[in-house]
Amino acid sequence: MRMTSRRGNLFIVSGPSGAGKGTLRERLFRQVKDLVFSISCTTRPPRQGEEDGVDYRFVDEKTFLELIDTGRFLEWACVHDHYYGTLKEDVLLELNRGKDVVLEIDVQGALQVKDACPRAILIFVAPPSLDELEKRLRNRGTEQEKDLEIRLRNARDEIITSGSYDHMIINDNVERASGELQAIVLSYRIDPQQEYLEGME
Repeated sequence: MRMTSRRGNLFIVSGPSGAGKGTLRERLFRQVKDLVFSISCTTRPPRQGEEDGVDYRFVDEKTFLELIDTGRFLEWACVHDHYYGTLKEDVLLELNRGKDVVLEIDVQGALQVKDACPRAILIFVAPPSLDELEKRLRNRGTEQEKDLEIRLRNARDEIITSGSYDHMIINDNVERASGELQAIVLSYRIDPQQEYLEGME
C-alpha cells in the first residue's frame, strides 16, 4: 500500500551508546506536545529500571526472527550482538492519525527507514569526543568490558556515517542540546502540507 496523503512527521534520533540521545528524547517529549514515541523490539535483556512495553518490547530471538520473516518490521538490525527493530504497523498507525512519530534507533536502522521513507528526518546525537563517550559509558556501569569495547568501536563507525543525517547535535551540554532538538522538531511543523510517507510501502 502506497501512501502519499498528508501524514505526521517521522523523526529518527540516532547516536552512539552513551551520547545521551535517550535523555534528549525524554526532555523533548516533556517540552513538545503531540509526539508519539515508537517502542522498538529487542532481544537484549532489560537493563535495571527498564520496563517491557515502555522502554522496549523485550522478545526472544525466535520471536524476533519470525517478525522478520513475516515482513513486520519497518527496519531492523543486529547491534552489539542483539537484534533491534521497529514494527511497521506501529509507525503507520500514528502517522496516519497525523501524529509526529519519534524513533530512537541505531544508524543501520535509520538508513533503512530513510530508504523506505525519504522524507523522514534523521537527527544524529554525537558526544563531544570519544574520550568523553568512554567516560560516560564507564560511569553508566551497565556493560561488561567486552561490551564496552564493542560499543566504542561501533561509535567510531556511527560517527563517520553521521554525514548521511539531516541534522547533527553535539551533546556537550544537555540544556543546549535539548533546546536544539526541540527547535529542529518544531521547525518541521511550519509546513503542514509536507508528505512524510512518500515511498513507504
